[in-house]
Amino acid sequence: MGESIFSLDIGTRTVTGIILKKEKDTYHLIDYCLKEHQDRSMHDGQIHDVIEVSQVIEDVKRTLEEKHGPLHDVSVAAAGRSLKTIEGQAEITLDKRKISNEQMVKHLELSAVNDAQRRLAKNDNTSEFANYYCVGYSVLHYKLDHESIGSLIDQQGNIASVEVIATFLPKVVVESLFAAIQRADLSMKALTLEPIAAIQLLVPESMRRLNIALVDIGAGTSDIALTADGTVTAYGMVPIAGDEVTEAISDHYLLDFPEAEQMKRQIVHEGEATVTDILGFQTEVTLQELNEKIHDTVHNLAHAIAEEIITLNKRPPRAIMLIGGGSLTPLLPQLLAKKLQLPINRVAVRRMDAIKDLITAEKTPTGPDFITPIGIAMSGIRNPIQYVTVHVNNEPTRLFEMNSLTVGDACVQAGIDMKKLYGKPGHGYVITINGKSLQLPGEFGQAPEILVNNTKATVDTIIKNGDIIEVHKGKDGSEPHVTIKQLFGDMSSIRVYYNKKPFHVKAIYEVNGKLVSPDYKIKDKDVISFKNIQTIKDFFSNILGEPIKDTGFYIYINRRKVQLNNGVSLTINGVPAHPEQRLKDNDSIEYSSLTKPTVKDLLQTLNKEYWYKINVTFNHKVITLRKKRFIIKNKQGELKEADSLSLGEDIRLIEKKFEPFIFQDIFRYIDIQTDQMRGTYRLMKNDVPTQFDAEIVDGDRLSIKWGV
Repeated sequence: MGESIFSLDIGTRTVTGIILKKEKDTYHLIDYCLKEHQDRSMHDGQIHDVIEVSQVIEDVKRTLEEKHGPLHDVSVAAAGRSLKTIEGQAEITLDKRKISNEQMVKHLELSAVNDAQRRLAKNDNTSEFANYYCVGYSVLHYKLDHESIGSLIDQQGNIASVEVIATFLPKVVVESLFAAIQRADLSMKALTLEPIAAIQLLVPESMRRLNIALVDIGAGTSDIALTADGTVTAYGMVPIAGDEVTEAISDHYLLDFPEAEQMKRQIVHEGEATVTDILGFQTEVTLQELNEKIHDTVHNLAHAIAEEIITLNKRPPRAIMLIGGGSLTPLLPQLLAKKLQLPINRVAVRRMDAIKDLITAEKTPTGPDFITPIGIAMSGIRNPIQYVTVHVNNEPTRLFEMNSLTVGDACVQAGIDMKKLYGKPGHGYVITINGKSLQLPGEFGQAPEILVNNTKATVDTIIKNGDIIEVHKGKDGSEPHVTIKQLFGDMSSIRVYYNKKPFHVKAIYEVNGKLVSPDYKIKDKDVISFKNIQTIKDFFSNILGEPIKDTGFYIYINRRKVQLNNGVSLTINGVPAHPEQRLKDNDSIEYSSLTKPTVKDLLQTLNKEYWYKINVTFNHKVITLRKKRFIIKNKQGELKEADSLSLGEDIRLIEKKFEPFIFQDIFRYIDIQTDQMRGTYRLMKNDVPTQFDAEIVDGDRLSIKWGV
């Protein structure tokens, strides 16, 4: 014998009872019974009159019992439209500390769910946030200092926050279901949500990773559920559905509502219908004619559904499944595909033939309005959702077991805000570094201590019925434990040579006027002086204890101030250096005093040459010829290249017009005895005769030939 189950789909207009039997991997629909509510005892999926609804349930039960014997247990479903989705937010002050583990992030997420729960209670004008079961949540954003970030782990900032969207089922919906079936002398065996039942029925587990929208179009509302990554990610509802189409038909053809509903169904199934209006006139209506009359109404329905899908999903889904009697509304799939810019073959009405492994009787309804009742029955066998009772800090807490339940789920339901159970941060220090104030935050308070049945646990620990959960406030954080080395980092030391003498150079730390090592543990109100030896100037000031001599030697050239060398010679590794130059390991510093700067030093500073120079040969001997390029004067007169300069004196620098060198200039550099200059001679330049006033240039070969 296989397993049998009795299920009820308690809808706004009807109650459908089903007896389903499982044999191996096949499900047999043994029987069903459908009864309508006599009064408006249901509204938008919620029971408003428990007694009236229980009487219809009892009627369905009695009808099935006449054929199949006593029925005691039943599987039921809560309507998706009863779900409430709301956003929540939580934040924690970091003060530059890091979130170092996933549990801290999880606790922050649960605090955001608590916030959503409180907002929901406030919106419903109740202080009892525990009046809702959380059936799931998704993280919308992690933020660090108000900027979105992918992960909070090991991030450093001032404020970390998380925003979630959470879905809740009002307890009153579940409790009214309990009450109605108990009055009908039934016991709840399993509970599910209508959209979940339909999705589990129509979408194979391997395909639930896809982003799919399921739309259950009933009489008064259209319920929407979205899947992605293997789970239901969002629920929604629009308050228009099949009744709006029926009303449009009623208005146009002057029919009462039941007749308009019957006409709609007949045309959908048979393609045409004959109706008699309130005035007694008969009219034959075809499907094409009906489509023209209801087009605007169906367009509005498709628009409302599409807008809600985009609101929930932020983008069009990959595909849309339509179920429920209202899904048979003409033109709806085409208009919905157009609104969401989907191919028409991505929007489909799903009927009973889409259910795998189901065997039905001949007269079983085959339309999309029977999908949810069958789904509820199968869920009662495949994925029954139980009520679980655990004790959280000695208080009984009932949970709606949608998936595997965790300690975090129990804490949310019990109204425990994990963030508030963290220990207080340790007392921080205020210190001074080189004259500037700095705050060192204390350590984070410890996470709450969680025990499940006296065993250490986390918020992710799976729980079961009857578990005893204890959540205790974490220990307060301690004061900062920071050393000089931790505060400033590892400052590596270097070796330098000063005038051939080696020096070991490293950072210098003073606390409250006393030298300390990098391992010194910082205390509150410490005044810290930190000197990092990076430049030549730092080396002189902090290692040698004396500044680099700086005479500030300057003069005025043509009324323009010019800074000359400071009266010292400073080199690194034999190359001229300046005081701000950074030191490297094994650098060799040479430093010595200079005499007063000369005209030559001035010209070097100005990057100018005092002389025009050329090199020629005379009688095979190289001779350098020079002419002054500049005339340099002070108040006393013209200065020579070797003359010293005085601090602040006024100098005139006059550039002479260049005059080419000529042959006779050579006689200023050679010694020719006049008594030898007898007879005839010839001046030669580059082996060619020339004249005394002939221009010569660098590299020319000059000579005098005698006796020619």
